[in-house]
Amino acid sequence: MSATKHVAVLKGGWSAEREVSLVTGKGCADALRSHGYHVTEIDAGRDLADQILKVKPDVVFNALHGRWGEDGCVQGLLEILRVPYTHSGVLASALAMHKERGKAVFRAAGLPVAESIVVPRAQAAHGHVMDPPYVIKPVSEGSSVGVFIIRAGDNRPPAELTSPDWNLGDEVMVERYIAGRELSCAVMGEEVFGVTEIIANTAFYDYEAKYAAGGSRHVIPAPVDADAYAEVQRVTLAAHKALGCRGVSRADFRFDDTRPGKGELILLEVNSQPGMTPTSLVPELANLAGYSYAELVSWMVEDASCDR
Repeated sequence: MSATKHVAVLKGGWSAEREVSLVTGKGCADALRSHGYHVTEIDAGRDLADQILKVKPDVVFNALHGRWGEDGCVQGLLEILRVPYTHSGVLASALAMHKERGKAVFRAAGLPVAESIVVPRAQAAHGHVMDPPYVIKPVSEGSSVGVFIIRAGDNRPPAELTSPDWNLGDEVMVERYIAGRELSCAVMGEEVFGVTEIIANTAFYDYEAKYAAGGSRHVIPAPVDADAYAEVQRVTLAAHKALGCRGVSRADFRFDDTRPGKGELILLEVNSQPGMTPTSLVPELANLAGYSYAELVSWMVEDASCDR
């Protein structure tokens, strides 16, 4: 580790996940300072290129979440500027952020995903486009923003889909609902971490459950049988590689162990820039593997590069 390395931490931005990114960015910046790095925090604006050129960092730690910061746009800008950066590159970021295109890659790699279709938001709002139960998700958002579960017996999709305040895109993904347990696993380079079970204290693992204090309980390591545990780890690394991810990523799963045999394990998505807040999953999984929060973010900085 170079004690004089200048790291610009990008945070905030203008996506629906701005507030989460501010918390992630502050935590990462504080941790890097504790390890001797010179850190400049940048609240990313649409003049981001000028912001970066002004501070002249050696490395960019990308703590942005959501569209623009996580979907390949900022990554492309950093490639043009030739500033080394953390996490995944342009293509992997874009694929991971677009849920349906990411799933196409997973299908091609033989990984287990749920049946889904992408339809205009107006069509999804008009009536059931899939037999309930199913899930409606924005195609390119994270942190469970704009996610709705349509259960058996529900007369129609949620009215929020037709709200004039909706700003999460004109297409949505409609996906078969998978019953069961919520599991998560992460990768750091080539190292696969353990598996967490998330038990939400809300209707499902939504934005509040992810980020509010007491919103969910994390059980580490997840109390599932050894074969299922190992399969989650295998699929996590396979998905990371299939997308071409770099650095740290996190995969989210549903596991229905009430089904006959070994149950049904479904890969929901890969997050190429997972949260690093006090309630986030990856720092907990890293800690289980023997890495402190500061060691984890320092590793990301030392792993940074262009042409990712």
